[in-house]
Parts: sequence; C-alpha cells; structure tokens
Amino acid sequence: MKNHKYFLALSLCFIVCTSSLAQDIIRQEPCYNDYIQKQVDSIKEVSISAGFVVVKEAGIRMESEYEMPVIVPLSQGTWYQVVFIADPNSRLAEVRMFDWNEKQLVYQKKQPGEIDNNIISYNYIPKFTEYHMIKPVQINKKKKKSVCGYIMLLKKLKK
Repeated sequence: MKNHKYFLALSLCFIVCTSSLAQDIIRQEPCYNDYIQKQVDSIKEVSISAGFVVVKEAGIRMESEYEMPVIVPLSQGTWYQVVFIADPNSRLAEVRMFDWNEKQLVYQKKQPGEIDNNIISYNYIPKFTEYHMIKPVQINKKKKKSVCGYIMLLKKLKK
C-alpha cells in the first residue's frame, strides 16, 4: 500500500511537471500571404517543368529574428532543391542547413537591394541518408511577432 501511494504521488508530479513544460513548445502555425503565394506558384511551375516534384511545403508564421527549425529526411544521392520565401518587407532572410551531427552544410543570405531578396533557393545532394535540419530566419522591423514565410522541399525525379 505504501508503494502504491508513492507511485501515485510520483505519477501525479510527473503529469503536473509535463503539462507545465508543454506550454513552452514551439508550434508551427500556418500563415498565408497573397504575394508570397504568387511567388510559390511561379517557383513550383518552373521547378516542376525542370523535373522536380514537391516533397514538403508549408506557409509558416514566424517571429522576426528567430529561427524556425524544420527537420526533413533526405536520401543519399538524391537531388533536392530547398526554397525559403520570406516576407517581402523583411530586411534580411537567411537559411542554414545542418546534417544529423549538427555540421553546417549550407548558408544562404539575402538582403535588400538583391534581386528576389526575399527568396532563397539552393540545390543539395546528401552524401548520407539521414535527417537534416533547415533553419530559416528573417528580420522584419514592422512585424515582430507574426511574419509569414514559406518553405518548400523539392526532389528531382530520376529519368
């Protein structure tokens, strides 16, 4: 009986602690922006005609100056294209990509004055089949808490 009370108290403590920690989880919220959506549609059209297929895509609500980590499984030897579209009013957009060992593999940055300064796109062929982390970030002085972004992962179809 004594062990039963101990187990019950320990379980209750675990539930309370877990639920209080759950409040700090970052949740990916959807976001929609007409201007960004037109860019997405255009990029998809060009990429699909070049032999790519969309693997994953999402419009995401971001907070200015904070990375939004996206974890994706990538297969060895497969040609991928990663596209991040930031809010057109953001003054800086960056994307970093890491392998499973947290080694930085890609770093791309766009600033005002550059052509398509809100679009970052790069190709990548992984050497190993493993999960990779893509970390887009944007800096927007007008919108701090709710800035839209869009991320796409495309894969080249083998012929």
